[in-house]
Amino acid sequence: MNSSAPVMETPTVGWVGDAASGFVRLIDQTRLPVELVEIDLHDVASLWEAIKSLRVRGAPAIGIAAAYGAVLGAQEAPLGTLADLKEVVKAATDHLRTSRPTAVNLFWALDRMDAIASVYEGPVAPLLGRLLDEARSIHDEDRAMCRSIGSFGATLVQPGSGILTHCNAGGLATSDYGTALAVIFSAHELGKNVRVFADETRPLLQGARLTAWELQRRGVPVTLICDNMAAQVMKEGKIQMVVVGADRIAANGDAANKIGTYGVALLARAHGIPFYVAAPSSTFDLSLVDGSLIPIEQRDPREITEGFGKVTAPTGIDVYNPAFDVTPAQLITGIITERGIISPVNADVIRVALG
Repeated sequence: MNSSAPVMETPTVGWVGDAASGFVRLIDQTRLPVELVEIDLHDVASLWEAIKSLRVRGAPAIGIAAAYGAVLGAQEAPLGTLADLKEVVKAATDHLRTSRPTAVNLFWALDRMDAIASVYEGPVAPLLGRLLDEARSIHDEDRAMCRSIGSFGATLVQPGSGILTHCNAGGLATSDYGTALAVIFSAHELGKNVRVFADETRPLLQGARLTAWELQRRGVPVTLICDNMAAQVMKEGKIQMVVVGADRIAANGDAANKIGTYGVALLARAHGIPFYVAAPSSTFDLSLVDGSLIPIEQRDPREITEGFGKVTAPTGIDVYNPAFDVTPAQLITGIITERGIISPVNADVIRVALG
């Protein structure tokens, strides 16, 4: 892959300063595409709110932010013993786990931070540095994983393809390059002349606000469509493949992604279009036999009845607002990971691919 490939000029999430007094800086994605605004977070409570309110979102980016949140937790510990510091760190990571239930990268990253704290023995102060080193490792690993996903995924893209994507799985959802969008960026850099059709992705419009914004900034031809236009665009022959991200993948390959993804997979099958999921190995949860066990976040009804501050439904109406749905493995042509492409998608192939 071209080593000079563009990156997010403004990092999605990062750490500023040293371990003892530094802080988290991230793009407030609720302000896009109107404003590109960075916010600084100095405590665990603020970071929890940022994850819950989708100021930072996307499974890998949430994991990175949460890892840095463990360092913020350590900073909040009063002067005391090593046991006291470990207890405060554990309280911080436990609290961050409650922010969003579906994205497994959140829990994976926090487990790594807990492991560092639990085995550490030595002077109290250096533990902060150890925690920051681990958080930075998680961040760096994500960059490498995204680039590798892009490289493998680009081999699946035929020149001149129309590619449909749903929600946002780009640099805003990761460290700088994305998962599903990494495939598209890589194909674009290879001169494959792709055109992307981005579902707006209701109710919070991550496709319209974020994916279209990212693709446009990087010079990738993109057409925005309403979610309910996907079938027609497929029928017209404009789509040759679908690529989406994932927030958690069960051991059998069932994949949870933003609500509406399952419907897109059914449409792709009906039209004979290959449907790919792009995600790092950290998104797999092999403790879950299948997707029926994936916890699905239920979000505030006002996201539907009063989206972006405008009332669009009768007062007191019942609302069902799951943030994710689960696409069965049999509808997935392949899962693009940093280790290669998993196809066919089933428990045996996944187990071998993930070692």
